[in-house]
Amino acid sequence: MKILSAGQIRAVDGYVVERGYISSIDLMERAAKACVDWLTNRFDEHKKIAVFAGSGNNGGDGLAIARMLRMLRYDVSVYMLTGSGGLLSPDALVNYQRLGDINPVVLTEKYMPKLPSTTIVVDALFGIGLSRPLNELAAQTVAHINKSGCTVVAIDMPSGLFCDDNTGNNPQNIIRAHYTLTFQQPKLSFFFGENAAYVGDWTILDIGILPEAIEKQDSKYFVLHKRDIAGYIEPRKKFAHKGNFGHAFLLAGSQGMMGACVLAAKSCLRAGAGLVTARIPTLERTIMQVAVPEAIVSCYDTDFDINAYSAIGVGPGIGNIHSSRPDLAFIFKKSAYSGNIVFDADALNIISEYRYMPPNSILTPHPKEFDRLAGVSENGYMRHLKQIEMAREHNVFIVLKGAHTSIATPDGHCFFNTTGNPGMATAGSGDVLTGIILSFLAQGMSPQHAACSGVMLHGIAGDIAARRTGQQALIASDIIKSIGEAFKEIGVEC
Repeated sequence: MKILSAGQIRAVDGYVVERGYISSIDLMERAAKACVDWLTNRFDEHKKIAVFAGSGNNGGDGLAIARMLRMLRYDVSVYMLTGSGGLLSPDALVNYQRLGDINPVVLTEKYMPKLPSTTIVVDALFGIGLSRPLNELAAQTVAHINKSGCTVVAIDMPSGLFCDDNTGNNPQNIIRAHYTLTFQQPKLSFFFGENAAYVGDWTILDIGILPEAIEKQDSKYFVLHKRDIAGYIEPRKKFAHKGNFGHAFLLAGSQGMMGACVLAAKSCLRAGAGLVTARIPTLERTIMQVAVPEAIVSCYDTDFDINAYSAIGVGPGIGNIHSSRPDLAFIFKKSAYSGNIVFDADALNIISEYRYMPPNSILTPHPKEFDRLAGVSENGYMRHLKQIEMAREHNVFIVLKGAHTSIATPDGHCFFNTTGNPGMATAGSGDVLTGIILSFLAQGMSPQHAACSGVMLHGIAGDIAARRTGQQALIASDIIKSIGEAFKEIGVEC
């Protein structure tokens, strides 16, 4: 699914209207109906609803929502930043005239309505077109709503939030929504942590936009979907053997940190790799052989042939021990153009010292690790821009871990993941992800497909695990145990 800019969204709407597929007022009606369906499924008619509407098309959505809710016998009040007439957009004016027995109240600096905390506030003040911070009456209205303690449902966008970059925005003048009902496509700003308090839980409402209108828009941003990765994972043939599914080489673990190696090796095997060799400190080999009997153990004091492996994973639990550095330097030299290597955890810190990234490799930093590589960023959006630039400059794939893990590619594209949950913020979760990505690389996936598939499968497995244990009790081993069910959920039999 593409993520479009505000201008592109307007172009899509214009495309379907200009070609006669649907009129603009009917498209507004369809959007309002989708919101009303969501609202009535969530809140019963005993709830009082206050709709705050602006003068543009977002306000028109709000006025249509108010009318539909009143027809369903909801107690609805409407508050507007401006009255009727030429100040309203054409479609907003039509819906103003359709309000029937609802008498809108025009807000002023001296009048703001009392809002009992049990009221449901529908925010339809401003939508995607906003390009400067709110001020004066609009800012006062936002502050009044935010202080009310009411449950707030934003329509398409929380009022005051920009569609893309909010670096220069005023955080005091943005609606803090509990829910955001966005039309057809998510907005880029939804994916950054600094905006979470404004967006709340967001839901995409399908309003039947013609797919060809969206396809005509070029975008470098995408949201991953299960159907996108199902095609990358081939079903197993009857006469297949372990040699058909790759041999993964995992350089991981150190004294006191062997759990990271165990988790990565187990997840690599569970995700389908035919063979896994774990390269570990000699004194820790018993731990590995007992914890993961399916893995082959190679110790630092023995030689190895890098060409014997189809993919390499480096980093989980290696710390800064000197014993792993000769192997890491050797891998840098021999694998510079293989495209079959994933770096995680402490390997990323060592990379920041080497200032070298083998082309086509996959890096899996969390935000602090990424900041060590690229420098500290002001916010998530600015970090994201650095992520894209670094992927381009060094010809690598960067998996920036977080609530919406993103994968930046050398060609400038970026893919966002929406699977997973806060319970996965636990020790070892990243090691499990490294193992899954390594497994897909070993099985012959391209780096882009391995990174995207690994991130999404990891999140789905985490969601399955959370349904069993709850988020609070979830640990990394639970994610590994759920990988098999995750494959089935995306339509892959295993």
